[in-house]
Amino acid sequence: MTQVTDHGGGVRSLRVPIPDNPLGHTLVYVVDTDRGPVLIDTGWDDPGSWDTLAQGLTACGTSVAEIHGVVVTHHHPDHHGLSGRVRQASGAWIAMHAADTAVVRRTREARPEHWYAYMAARLAAAGAPEEHIAPRRRPGHRTLPGLSPALPDRDIVPGELLDLPGRRLRAIWTPGHTPGHVCLHLEEAHPAQLPGHGRLFSGDHLLPGITPHIGLYEDPDDTTVTDPLGDYLDSLERVGRLAPAEILPAHQHPFPDATARVGALLAHHESRLADLSALLAEPLTPWQLAERMEWNRPWDQIPHGSRTIAVSEAEAHLRRLVKLGRAEAVPGSEPVRYVAV
Repeated sequence: MTQVTDHGGGVRSLRVPIPDNPLGHTLVYVVDTDRGPVLIDTGWDDPGSWDTLAQGLTACGTSVAEIHGVVVTHHHPDHHGLSGRVRQASGAWIAMHAADTAVVRRTREARPEHWYAYMAARLAAAGAPEEHIAPRRRPGHRTLPGLSPALPDRDIVPGELLDLPGRRLRAIWTPGHTPGHVCLHLEEAHPAQLPGHGRLFSGDHLLPGITPHIGLYEDPDDTTVTDPLGDYLDSLERVGRLAPAEILPAHQHPFPDATARVGALLAHHESRLADLSALLAEPLTPWQLAERMEWNRPWDQIPHGSRTIAVSEAEAHLRRLVKLGRAEAVPGSEPVRYVAV
């Protein structure tokens, strides 16, 4: 049975399952407007997830066919996956930040072989062993979800109010988890009169008990050296300054006191950077660093796909340390090794 939570003030949430994923579900928010309900995120593109979304909307007294629009916090498949199906059933518009729309467009246009060849090359450059890279070299290796996501038809413009009649929902650009991740600030009095400034739909940017994955922004055709962890930390501080009364995240559960959570995450990442600096007393490749980093389980128990994500996170931390002048690449090393300075 679909679990619906009424958060007051014309906002409800549905727990839409993510198949075979420890996160369990995406919290899809249903926001009433003068032109009909608008969804914030839609959940994973899976038959069971679709059924849960449809049943939840019925429990809210509406239906998929009545959805006026879909606001997507970021392009990941547990958030954007069902957007196209909702649009097909209702005629709803789909809005996303232009940076993530570019990712969606690239994903739709690129041949899967191009992406897998790029990923194999990136893993090799990071020092991954051949047995880890080999599955990505095999024709027919097609396990990535969301290879044909819906193309949004509206841009979310940072700092501007979204076109939601009867509501004040302002877009806050919070890059880090993805280049176009947005939080959405509901600039209305909290229905329970909690102290603070409205409510914030935080997507994956700010979660009550876990830290979002911060990896490299992957674009096979762009050689720009990005700093996603630096972007994320800057975005955290921006959200902290908003001081919302309540956070409505895309996973786990709503929570108050964004300022305290932002402070805890900033401290966590500074501690993690310090730990990595200590590990880099000896030169290490990104793969070797990932092997030595502290994860939620021992490295030998981390599955193949999660190791790839872990290496990307190690590289994002290395980028940050290099930018801060706390690490540098060892000249002439191949694959490249990094050492603390």
